[in-house]
Amino acid sequence: MAILQSGDVPAGLNVCLGSGPIDVFLSVLSDADATLAARETTQWQTLRQRGAKSGAVALFTSDPSACNAEFGAIANVKAMASFVAQFSDEGEADRAWQAGVFRFAPPPPGQVSPGLTRGASTGLGTSSFVYDRPSVRLASWRRSVFVALVVVSNLDLNTFHAATGAVDPRLN
Repeated sequence: MAILQSGDVPAGLNVCLGSGPIDVFLSVLSDADATLAARETTQWQTLRQRGAKSGAVALFTSDPSACNAEFGAIANVKAMASFVAQFSDEGEADRAWQAGVFRFAPPPPGQVSPGLTRGASTGLGTSSFVYDRPSVRLASWRRSVFVALVVVSNLDLNTFHAATGAVDPRLN
């Protein structure tokens, strides 16, 4: 699977129950937080309507309570999340990426914001953007027929780069 694996994350982060196929993740999440699960299910259904054939999620946290938060994002909890969807062709993948993945849409070309990098300078290809903020770092990109999202909370920039560097070569 192209998502983050246990060997990709620093010591002290443990895999959350439900990591793996998106349907399993959503089912486990619905038991913990039905409202969040409904929102995430809607986002997944939107990607399916845009042509996603399959998807997977990996979530690793330093505190199990973050397993039931939106991609592990809880103040002061270290977390790493990844999502990868596969599409039938590059056109579908690109259109889905342009429209946004789990509410994270690429900023308009030319937009300047603190911590924002878009395109080839991210190191993830022309169809990519990265937000680098002190507590949350996010990367979203399209490679071939895949769309990927990596979110890192309360971890350093090197850990974030290692996470995107682990997922990116698996998108082939």
